[in-house]
Amino acid sequence: MVAQSVPKGATETVQTDLAYVDLVVGDPEIADVMPLTDRSFYIHGKKIGTTSVTAYDAQRRRIGAIDLEVGYSTGRLAAQLRRQIPHGRIKVSSVNGRILLSGEVPDSIAQDTALSIAHQFGGEVLNQMKITSPQQVMLEVRFLEASRQAGKELGVKWDVVSKRLNASIGSNSLVSGATPFGAVLGQLLSGGTKVDILVQALEGRGLARRLAEPNLTAMSGQTASFLAGGEFPFPVAGANGAVSVEFKKFGVGLSFTPTVLANGVINLKIEPEVSQLDVTNAVTVGGISIPSLVVRRVSTNVELKDGQSFALAGLLQSVSSESTNALPWINDVPVLGALFRSTAFEKRETELAVIVTPHLVRPTRPGQKLHSPLDATVSVNDVERFLLGKQEMTPAELRVARGQPARLAGGHILDLGGPNAAGN
Repeated sequence: MVAQSVPKGATETVQTDLAYVDLVVGDPEIADVMPLTDRSFYIHGKKIGTTSVTAYDAQRRRIGAIDLEVGYSTGRLAAQLRRQIPHGRIKVSSVNGRILLSGEVPDSIAQDTALSIAHQFGGEVLNQMKITSPQQVMLEVRFLEASRQAGKELGVKWDVVSKRLNASIGSNSLVSGATPFGAVLGQLLSGGTKVDILVQALEGRGLARRLAEPNLTAMSGQTASFLAGGEFPFPVAGANGAVSVEFKKFGVGLSFTPTVLANGVINLKIEPEVSQLDVTNAVTVGGISIPSLVVRRVSTNVELKDGQSFALAGLLQSVSSESTNALPWINDVPVLGALFRSTAFEKRETELAVIVTPHLVRPTRPGQKLHSPLDATVSVNDVERFLLGKQEMTPAELRVARGQPARLAGGHILDLGGPNAAGN
């Protein structure tokens, strides 16, 4: 039996080796046959599906058969895909009444476009296309909390020639003294300042503290999440007076969904959150004190290229406190006690900033070793630790211990002997 495929609504001519007299179609609803000569006939595809066509001679003996599949017009679909996705190498075929797409596409957007076009031709679409660009995104995130007055206290001067960040209190060479902290970050990042240098400058001046610095990796279109904090229990009333315990998360959290677009552009849906327990607004239920949560949360969708950074700021928190200093016993005396008591009020405002930097990454090759910061260090022995006060060997001492050759610049002489080496 010979296999033959015919697009739906199209015709194909079939030649036979022997003369036939009669043609029989297994399912006339799927295809029709029409004799042309005693050795040829054509097949017309009517409906998606499979059937068979059998030829008989004058003695009603079977002289041949065709296993016929009526599928979709892959030629028209392939031409449409070439026009819409010129940089893709997509192959189109029909398998058991389904459209099969294989080959390569440059990114996930091209893949979604190809699938959408294929669905317009009807039927089920099988996807075996491969994406050639990296489809894993690593997100570097820095959670910073700074004083609301940090923008007034920090002046930054960027030396373009030496590529150094010089921070000085009261300098307003780049940002205004009244600029809020969030605006400071935006101006510095848009001006080309590196994120690491910026964070170190803020921490060095005591104007900001790092709450968390997670690195997350996710596939394009998938969601990754992070939480540095904990969970606290709270009772939940159930049926028939039963009480169950559920847990609520708090701390520094992050959830993001990357989508790799064309030309290395990354679409990010990101939801950072910082929450902390608040016992001052606790609720008492059945004799159990349940704390509340102070939450700062933001959700946004942006598009960046590999290595670009953006900052989310403006999440403010204001904490007011009152402290009283008084002499024991005397402050409890009516009227007179007020003379020996002082009250101080303090209002502290902080602003949460989130700096995000996405990177396109690929997995390492099989068998490739990954290095850690401890690879170039060796622990010292007890004598070196307690008598010499060493914590680890220096790189030069490590090379000597391993018997590695010394590293010298050209034009220098290395003297391996002591003060009397010349006389030996």
